[in-house]
Amino acid sequence: MRSLNNSLQRWRMRRVIKYHPIPHNIWQSVTRRLPVLKGLDAVQMAHLREMTTWFLNRKMFSGAQGVEVTTSMKVVVAVQACLLILNLGVECFDGWVEVILYPGAFRVHHEQTDAIGLVHNEASDLSGESWLCGPVILSWDNVERDAYAVHAGHNVVLHEFAHKLDGLNGVMNGMPPLHRGMSRKRWADAMSDTYEKLCRHVAAGKSTFINPYAATSPAEFFAVVTEYFFTAPDILKKHCPNVCKQLALFYRPVATL
Repeated sequence: MRSLNNSLQRWRMRRVIKYHPIPHNIWQSVTRRLPVLKGLDAVQMAHLREMTTWFLNRKMFSGAQGVEVTTSMKVVVAVQACLLILNLGVECFDGWVEVILYPGAFRVHHEQTDAIGLVHNEASDLSGESWLCGPVILSWDNVERDAYAVHAGHNVVLHEFAHKLDGLNGVMNGMPPLHRGMSRKRWADAMSDTYEKLCRHVAAGKSTFINPYAATSPAEFFAVVTEYFFTAPDILKKHCPNVCKQLALFYRPVATL
């Protein structure tokens, strides 16, 4: 049955690539400007283009607050999202359909329950948000800023789509489904040890080796270290080599390590 499903998926992929190709000029103009793709060889780039084409055919892009979403904008988001799953598979992004682009940071309201059970309605301005079975929401200003210049450990597209991978187990908790042969204990030990160290540094007001936002929760920690893995792997290697090793096993690295 699995072989049949794989054959059907390949057939569908070929049809999408044939009948809904990304215009060559747009693909070239976008991808040559993305530092995060630096180092990918021709075979990897060809595979990435296939996956990006598939993504664009399967997902709906919407603009909010007057944003007019162009094909180039879609490719900028999709190609970076697909970089995460280049060696994993397009099925990792199944189960949801929409990407929403705001012009800049957007305000959200969430209910938070405090230690004594009181519910508070809190507002915050975000550059990105990923719902478990819903859309990925992004600030286009932040997407552009992160896409076309190197900002070590900062890439809102990688961050939000890492949450999608994290949520494949049904909850965003920093423990995505691991590959056969990967040890849950080694993953948990590496992630929790580094996360707890980071939290101690933040609580003590000390400088941190990665973005202190990673201390918000295990889910945010996973998303932030994913950003570093693809944009600044040397920082991870230096300060948290065990985390870097586990991410390499998970993402089956492409060209960043």
